[in-house]
Parts: sequence; C-alpha cells; structure tokens
Amino acid sequence: MSPSAPRPRILVTRAIFPEVAQRLSEHFEVESNLDDADWNADEIARRLQDKTGALTFGVERITAELLAQCPALKICANMTVGYNNFDLGAMSAAGVLATNAPDVLTETTADFGFALLMATARRVTESEHFLRAGKWTRWSYQMFSGAEVHGSTLGIIGMGRIGQAIARRGAFGFGMKVIYYNRSRLDGATETQCRATYVSKQELLQAADHVMLVVPYSAASHHTIGVAELALMKPSATLINIARGGIVDDAALAAALRDKRIAAAGLDVFEGEPRVHPDLLTVPNVVLTPHIASATAGTRRDMAMLAVDNLIGYLMHGKAVTPLNASGLQGRI
Repeated sequence: MSPSAPRPRILVTRAIFPEVAQRLSEHFEVESNLDDADWNADEIARRLQDKTGALTFGVERITAELLAQCPALKICANMTVGYNNFDLGAMSAAGVLATNAPDVLTETTADFGFALLMATARRVTESEHFLRAGKWTRWSYQMFSGAEVHGSTLGIIGMGRIGQAIARRGAFGFGMKVIYYNRSRLDGATETQCRATYVSKQELLQAADHVMLVVPYSAASHHTIGVAELALMKPSATLINIARGGIVDDAALAAALRDKRIAAAGLDVFEGEPRVHPDLLTVPNVVLTPHIASATAGTRRDMAMLAVDNLIGYLMHGKAVTPLNASGLQGRI
C-alpha cells in the first residue's frame, strides 16, 4: 500500500475492547458500533457500502445480496472460529476474503465444555434452584444423585482441535474411556495422544455415558442429533452441545428430556439463538448458558486481535493469517 494512498475504511459491527479499537485506528479509518446496537441486515449493508473491510462477530450474515451492495469490500474478519454466517461461495465470487479465529479459543472452550459436562452430570443447576427456593430442609441419600464422570465413557462427535482438547481432559484428568466419531479418522499418533478410539456414530451414541458435540455447523451437520439419535442413547446418558445451534434438534431434545429418555443435557448454543426453544425452559434436567464457551477476557481479546491481524495482514500486506477462501481469490489483491 502506497504511503500516500488513503487509509482503508473498516466497519466494526459490535462493541469491542478499547485496545482493539485503538490498534485498528492506527492503520485504518474506523467506524465502530460504540453503542453495541443490534444492526439489522439492511443497516449493516448500508454502513458497509463504502468500507474496504469489516470486523464481524459471527452473527452478521454476509450474503450475495449484501455483497452486491458493497463493491469496495475486500475482507470480512470474524473474531469467532465459526463462520456459518459467511456465504463463502458468494464471497469468493465477489472477491471478498473471509477469515476466522481458530486456535486462540481452543483450550478455553474445552475448559467450558468440561464445566458444562460436570454441571449437567452432577445436576448443579437443578440443585442450586432447589436450594435458592428454600426447599433444602434435610439430607437424604438419593438427593440429586447424578451421573459418574470419573471412569465413565465420553463420546465426542467432532474431533478437531477443541474435540481433541476435551478428549485429553477426559482421558488424563478423569480417567474416562474416550470414543469419538468424526468425518475422517485421526492419525494413529493423535489418537494415542488423546487416548481416543474411533467408532461409528451409532456405536458412540449407544455406548457413551456423556456425548459431547464439537462439530462445525453446515447443511450436512444440521440436526446431527435428532429423534433417531436420541433414541439410541442410554436413558442415563447426558448430551452436551458447545458446537453450534442447529446441530441438535432442540424440540426433539426437549421432548426426550421431558420424557426422561435421556438423563440430562447441557447447552451453550441453540437453534435461532438468542431465542431459546420454549420447551427447553420448562424441563429441569437441562443446563442452559448463553453461548459463552469462549468467554474469558483474555481469550475474547485474543480472538479480536487475531481478526485485527487478518485485516492488517490482508489490506496492508496482501496476506491474511487465517484465511478461509484464499484459494478462490488468487491474483485479486
């Protein structure tokens, strides 16, 4: 980029850490959503019309329709690892790079996945509500008996970075037998490092005491867990979803929880979030959290800084750090 050229214009679609905004302002002309307003698609398109880049947060739909209104746009940098808000085909056709933020949230998200598993298996939410309501007046041997975690069987669907980090926690920290199902089997060395055994999806659902979902969302993974899959699980099993909304059929899950066809569930993500299926709010045997698996200050800051690295790398030097569709954009910058 020539020193005399005008600085690229960037849109930050939600409120962000001050130090992240400051770093962006050192390189770009920045329009920020300081009020953290919920801009709709038309508002985002209007504000992007004269922008070269955007720092997005995983919820803004970048579609062919929007891209047609934003001829100057060259890059959208998600600060999330997920990117199902991006139409990658349309972005490539329009010459717009997509980037995400992998790796920096792996361990934090795996920590939370295990926290959600523990809270679900040991009925933490149910028992806290019971206590807060003043119902705890005596001890009894069966009060809030939950499921064993140590030494139980952990089934992981989706064995990428986060799935592997969860497997290591289960195997080495809790002495769990770890089985997994993935689109493709891991190499032997990685399986050994995770003490994990590859099985079919059906075998996993039938054998696991705790099923953990860590699979990316796509049309192919929509309702990975539905009525048929829930029917395969043990009545004593728990289901944990830290992946994406839509991986689980939330209505079918609520019915299975209500009928005690599985013991409990822990959910950090939901279909149509932030809306939560109303039936999930009526069953006691579910732990619900508002998409916070990566929510530590350090991790969220690192995610945002990686998005900034992608914007600076691509717009200033022609190379992003974590591109998603670079192969479709050869020669465009």
